[in-house]
Amino acid sequence: MTKKGRSLLWFRKGLRLHDNPALLEAAKDVEHLFPVFCIDPHFYEKQPIGVNRINFLFESLADLHESLSARGSRLLVLRGDPKQILPQVWKDWGVTKLCYEQDTEPYALERDNEIGELAKKAKVEVKTFLSHTLYDPVEVKKAHGGKTPETYKAFQSAVAKMPPPPSPVRDAPEKLPTIAPKAKGAEEKATGVPTLAEVGYTDKPTTSFHGGETKALARLTKSLEDKEWVVQFEKPKTSPAALEPSTTVLSPYMKFGCISARLFYAKLVQIEKEKKKHTSPPTSLVGQLLWRDFFYTVGYHTPNFHHMLGNPLCKQIQWDVDPVLYKAWDEGRTGYPWIDAIMVQLQQQGWMHHLARHSVACFLTRGDLYVSWTLGRDTFDRLLIDGDHFVNNGNWMWLSASAFFSQFFRVYSPITFGKKYDKQGKFIKHFLPVLKDMPDKYIYEPWTAPEEVQKKAKCIIGKDYPKPVVEHATKHKDNLNRMKSAYDANKSPQKRKEISDGFDEMARAEVLDMEADDDEDEEK
Repeated sequence: MTKKGRSLLWFRKGLRLHDNPALLEAAKDVEHLFPVFCIDPHFYEKQPIGVNRINFLFESLADLHESLSARGSRLLVLRGDPKQILPQVWKDWGVTKLCYEQDTEPYALERDNEIGELAKKAKVEVKTFLSHTLYDPVEVKKAHGGKTPETYKAFQSAVAKMPPPPSPVRDAPEKLPTIAPKAKGAEEKATGVPTLAEVGYTDKPTTSFHGGETKALARLTKSLEDKEWVVQFEKPKTSPAALEPSTTVLSPYMKFGCISARLFYAKLVQIEKEKKKHTSPPTSLVGQLLWRDFFYTVGYHTPNFHHMLGNPLCKQIQWDVDPVLYKAWDEGRTGYPWIDAIMVQLQQQGWMHHLARHSVACFLTRGDLYVSWTLGRDTFDRLLIDGDHFVNNGNWMWLSASAFFSQFFRVYSPITFGKKYDKQGKFIKHFLPVLKDMPDKYIYEPWTAPEEVQKKAKCIIGKDYPKPVVEHATKHKDNLNRMKSAYDANKSPQKRKEISDGFDEMARAEVLDMEADDDEDEEK
């Protein structure tokens, strides 16, 4: 059969050649294939993305380009709004088919609907595939009687009625269709992967985690080579104070689609079958993949999932508007070494252990500072290389006891929690070298050290390292009472509305105003 037609393969989250059904469809029965990635200003103009995260993306794109080149193709990097640039290139290049992996985030759904209509008018066939999650959120809701499963248990019950997740599809062919040699404007419109400097970054990345499918597959292999570790894995028993991660750190690769969730799942199931005895969800590795799908499912079906206002799942809580406290937390200078060390780890590595995330999230919200979870979410979204829309928002609502989790009285102590894992404070001393000579006795509460001890440690509290921004012993008790009142108020629809009206916007405006003042001070 003579091959004809030209396909446009639009890479989005699936930055890989394995288990990529959109790629297989795009390469099928066509003469030429245009693999593209759009650097969409929507994702970095609204809020700057941390250098570690954007570098991870660029490394993933570079790795994808190399893999495509080895198969006779290459990655064409477009810059601009996909709604404007894709219709132009499919016209210029004579494209007859557009293929891509579905994205269920709110912005993507709106964008893709518009692009689909534009393609229809241009008589470009559109083929989409759901391969970023194990299950289709729409089908999960159907299996749950047409209702959104709003608890992990309900989600498990729903997926138990469904067929197992699809097996990974075969890898990309060894030879891919070429890019049309005389495609109009291809060289002008499609450049290579940009450098950090080209997109305005002057800082250098500091993380030791590097992007790309090649790195992802290597990490997957290494993570699963000890099968006993795999089947005995229980996430709560791993350490947040470990300087070398005690978990797989596959989440960044899954966020960008460098590794297939279906491939990860299939390998885990095979190991569990071999070993027979293994841990179970929610704490097993399979359970962690299901957590991800749970948040994708409930997030997809919940209006305003990424806001407090207008979110039917989220309790409306009148958080304090205190930009000073938020900035102290964001910059790792709260005066609580356990909290600050974790925030510095986030800044340096773009990653931290899940229990470390629990600690700092609780501290910012219901535990100590009583600041809105949406601001903490923004910090994580900026700095985490695995910042995933649905998972990030779901976890912040959970840890602030705004949704999913209601035991608001269970507070992570910024003093005693870390001691369970690291009595000597090695984690703190690593990320906060100003405290490296502070005796172990005082490492979690350096403000209690006598003056002569502080001088000997070359760290005067209030000068070399900040005093605590709040007193945990009293503040968390006050916050417990405030949370109880907030829960009581949320029982009344009218009171709930009074609390919610404009609050999110007010809090965000206050922080933006403070940042603008900081910028003016720097200019002076």
